[in-house]
Amino acid sequence: MARTIPHRELRNNSSAVLRDVQAGESIEISNHGEVVAILVPPAQSSAATLRVRKARVRGGFGSLPRVRIDGTLQEVLDDLRGAG
Repeated sequence: MARTIPHRELRNNSSAVLRDVQAGESIEISNHGEVVAILVPPAQSSAATLRVRKARVRGGFGSLPRVRIDGTLQEVLDDLRGAG
């Protein structure tokens, strides 16, 4: 029988939950009392069937010009929000 935890516990304790799954435990994740997902350890043979894609470089962010702002970031955000 799988242990059931709310999604909040998964969010707050994801490392511990994943360690439990890695150790062989199956865990049901619930949202508002309804099971929405089940975390199970992968089968030993599934590692060979995983599809791996090479990363694609898109970006181009390095070519963008740097911008200096006057004032604090909070002031800029307030201005953008219309609170300034």
